[in-house]
Amino acid sequence: MVDPATKPDIPAKPWAAPYEDVARDLDTNIHSGLTDDEARRRLEQYGPNALETRSRTSAWAILYAQFKNLIVLLLAAAAALSFAFGQWLEGFSICIALAINVVIGFVTELKAVRSMESLQELSKTTARVLRGGVTKEISAADVVPGDIVVLESGDLMAADMRIVEASRLRANESALTGESMPVHKHADPVETDAPLAERFGMLYKGTALTLGSGRAIAVATGMDTEIGRISELAEQAESEQPPLEKRLDSLGNRLFWIVLVIAAVIAGVGYFARMDPLLIIETAIALAVAAIPEGLPIVATIALARGMWRMAKRNALINRLSAVETLGTVTVLFSDKTGTLTENRMRLTTLSVAGREDIASIKADNDGVFRPDAEALENTVRQAVLVGVLCNNASLGDGEGEVTGDPMEVALLEAGRDAGIRRPELLQSMEEHKEEAFDPELKMMATFHTREDGQGLVVAVKGAPESVLERVASVLGPDGPRALAEDDRDAWRNRNNELAAGGLRVLALAIRNVDSVDADPYEDMTLVGLAGLMDPPRDDVRHAVRELQEDGIDIIMVTGDQPETARTVAVSLGLIPEDAGPEYLMRSQDLKSPDELSDQERERVLKAEIFSRVSPEQKLDLVGAYQKRGRITAMTGDGVNDAPALRKADIGIAMGRRGTQVAKEAADVVLKDDALSTIAMAVKQGRIIFENIRKFIIYLLSGNIGGIAIVATAILAQAPLPLLPLQILYLNMIHDIFPALALGMGGSGDADKIRKPRGAEEPIVRRDHWAAIFVYGLLIAAAVLTAFFVSLRSMQVDDTTAATIAFLTLAFARTWHVFNMRDTGSRFFVNGVTQNPYIWGAIVIVLTMLSAAIFLPGLSTALHTVVPTLAQWQLILGCSLIPFVVVQMWKVGKKQTRSA
Repeated sequence: MVDPATKPDIPAKPWAAPYEDVARDLDTNIHSGLTDDEARRRLEQYGPNALETRSRTSAWAILYAQFKNLIVLLLAAAAALSFAFGQWLEGFSICIALAINVVIGFVTELKAVRSMESLQELSKTTARVLRGGVTKEISAADVVPGDIVVLESGDLMAADMRIVEASRLRANESALTGESMPVHKHADPVETDAPLAERFGMLYKGTALTLGSGRAIAVATGMDTEIGRISELAEQAESEQPPLEKRLDSLGNRLFWIVLVIAAVIAGVGYFARMDPLLIIETAIALAVAAIPEGLPIVATIALARGMWRMAKRNALINRLSAVETLGTVTVLFSDKTGTLTENRMRLTTLSVAGREDIASIKADNDGVFRPDAEALENTVRQAVLVGVLCNNASLGDGEGEVTGDPMEVALLEAGRDAGIRRPELLQSMEEHKEEAFDPELKMMATFHTREDGQGLVVAVKGAPESVLERVASVLGPDGPRALAEDDRDAWRNRNNELAAGGLRVLALAIRNVDSVDADPYEDMTLVGLAGLMDPPRDDVRHAVRELQEDGIDIIMVTGDQPETARTVAVSLGLIPEDAGPEYLMRSQDLKSPDELSDQERERVLKAEIFSRVSPEQKLDLVGAYQKRGRITAMTGDGVNDAPALRKADIGIAMGRRGTQVAKEAADVVLKDDALSTIAMAVKQGRIIFENIRKFIIYLLSGNIGGIAIVATAILAQAPLPLLPLQILYLNMIHDIFPALALGMGGSGDADKIRKPRGAEEPIVRRDHWAAIFVYGLLIAAAVLTAFFVSLRSMQVDDTTAATIAFLTLAFARTWHVFNMRDTGSRFFVNGVTQNPYIWGAIVIVLTMLSAAIFLPGLSTALHTVVPTLAQWQLILGCSLIPFVVVQMWKVGKKQTRSA
């Protein structure tokens, strides 16, 4: 890497200086370029024109970091203890859970560098430069500041360049700026503080020329380019830890200390009660292991993976497993406009033509056809569509070919097609004889055609309204052309301003009858009308916006497009009210660095709903500002410029159809259909998955608490142990895996009723959940202890039989307990739990494994179980139903109280 101190100064803000001054500052010849020797010297000074590869943490370090987690260490200890006590199945299950979590964490962190690798690919291209007056094709990596680059349509820009010559030059900068339309480029300087999207005298590395030719001076290469700066931002943007990981880490830390306290207390009580030391140690260890929900990591992983699969079937590809749940916590969505909220294609939506006394505006219907109310306007409307089709370089293809050309010209052809006017057929009768290419200074283009009546030629003209209106002498009305008075000209200017203020891109259409192709096409023209075009909102977006808003998510539009266009789309979609004031919209020049914002200005930023012409740094600042307020952020994007914000946001969402590879690699979610409705679906799925995870955690912990309470009570009462250590481990294995997994794999069920996102600081297990966990656990413990002491005192059984009764009572109580996980407001027989087919499958598995524990030789011996009598079975089943009946009665009573 070259020492920056040895580099010559790159011109500051070259877009604001005449290109001659830029060439002088860089000591280069506009006509012959650099010499080969000078180019080699500068390559040594500036270094290769490539993005730097940052030093990254080694794979081994990333792998090691996966084990620096208390819950992982506890599970590892649990696995070791399980093996030590001969519980091989238990031990292997825990090891599998550990392996899955470690692998997922490792792959996720390792993948984070891919977005930078994709940025590197943008440097692997070639460029044509002038070296000593000779045009040479060289590797883009060898381009240096001061090189004169020769430009042709289709070229990928190798460096940041100041334009010297421009002939019909247009560039697609959407990946860098978010601007939805190709940008006209010229060699004139612009304002010093012009935003990136309005630096018309510049071309930027990684963008592409869509039309024209020219020459430009390379003013920045490598990491000094705009894309290099974005690369640095993306490297520096630190992804927030996913909310689920935060919550599980917090829960794991709590469990760690709970386990230590429980083990110490039980060991201490047993010691003072003078119990068998070996039994005390075994019991304390078994309870410590039981307190850890070993099934939690594997069940959470499978639940998330199932959610990932569901979303993939509905066009949302998940790059990071924890993103499945994080989607459900989102409270603010930063959405791009083009392609996400809109169709990403221009459509002719409005035609303004002259009536007999005023200017009439006609809007296209749902079929794209213009049907004026007044029959007298039909011919004028047809002439306007006809001019747009004639004065055109685009193509709609032949049914198999692709649409090509400028999006606005494509829109004019589509409007003609909808009106029954197809250019190939039209040119058979109105043959084209000549084209006057678009002139950047005049801002007009023209084509010469044979007239429809065959009498001479007609010139079809389209261009910027302000330019065309200066040169027209008449206007086409219902009764033919009439002179255009100055007052009429002002009226047309006002109509142009009205259309532009409504977010439309406006073209003026005009004609002129001439006798020769040598005539001036722009003299004494007749105005036909104004064409208003826009990228219309997608049909499915309005419903998706309403659904997201009802779900408590604020939608913020962040776009590289014009403020007026953004505001029109926002109003039409219901993002802002129609009478919204200026406080709802902020332009890039109004956004300051977060450190420079006053409290009042910061509140102004957080109140705005639309941000226009924003830079990559500003997107980062917006995400950070909301995250500091405790909001969970999602950011959509498709361009290179979006990569830093996609990484910074809690959820980065890239567009699959039009998105760059850089954006897709930086994102957590890739939308195959680029649809906001898919985001709404994913948010709902994320909330459902979280609720399922919460349910199985409550289920796991309440069962474990019940087991702990049973043994602790027996020890305090100096009674025989109701449960043996291996019995605890066996029940922990079957219940912590199968019913819990079934809860995690459930469908929507009761979670469909969730309409608000959770708070950013809300733990996975709230205080009311902890209360429920302890109540559930104590109910289960009470039922088991009742069965245990009744069997000892009333049935006069031995300790082994009593322990078997306690064992089976706990087993069945925890099995029926899965039905207590239904939502309080749901119906008794039809709810999210009873409609989950996996629950019934899990119950079958549990009952099968319980039967094996009683009747299978070898296993029953290891677990010290015996076959109960009929009366004992009645006691077991009766007591096991107590927690289920009590909880269900409470839920029914609470539901009735709510509805009263």
